[in-house]
Amino acid sequence: MKVIQTEIPDLVILEPKVFRDERGFFMETYNKRAFEEAIGFDIDFVQDNHSSSKRGVLRGLHYQVRQAQGKLVRVVSGEVYDVAVDQRRSSPTFGVAAATHLDARSMRMIWIPPGFAHGFLVLSDDADFLYKTTDYYAPSHERSLLWNDPALGIRWPLQGTPLLSAKDADAPPLSRAELFP
Repeated sequence: MKVIQTEIPDLVILEPKVFRDERGFFMETYNKRAFEEAIGFDIDFVQDNHSSSKRGVLRGLHYQVRQAQGKLVRVVSGEVYDVAVDQRRSSPTFGVAAATHLDARSMRMIWIPPGFAHGFLVLSDDADFLYKTTDYYAPSHERSLLWNDPALGIRWPLQGTPLLSAKDADAPPLSRAELFP
């Protein structure tokens, strides 16, 4: 597995080894030993999630203030613009947003540690998005960060107005968001 550093040291893109031939391909989507070696510490995933969305859907920026979730995310069909925002007040990269394209062709994944808000915009007709989490979904602790907060400087590759949930459309900006220590 190839590890690609981002502008935020704890946030890494992972490029798995993919073995292709005339029959198709094979790859390990998760190997605990290789993953922990890539990120530098032990981790346990407790939940797998799958979302399917159509072009123009923007999901996020989501996080949990308690039971913070680390996420290993990937796209198995389609393409998304994936964004993570460091919300750890004690971090030197607090408030920094990092973005990358994830798609089914490249098979790249991204590790988003606990303490980050996360979201994505669907760029293809449809996208299937899979992610593993390090803690369980806790609706009472779920929060959203305003996706287009000017303070974050995220350059979403929009074509028109994104399709948002009500909670994402009404989310607070970073200056009023509930944050991590």
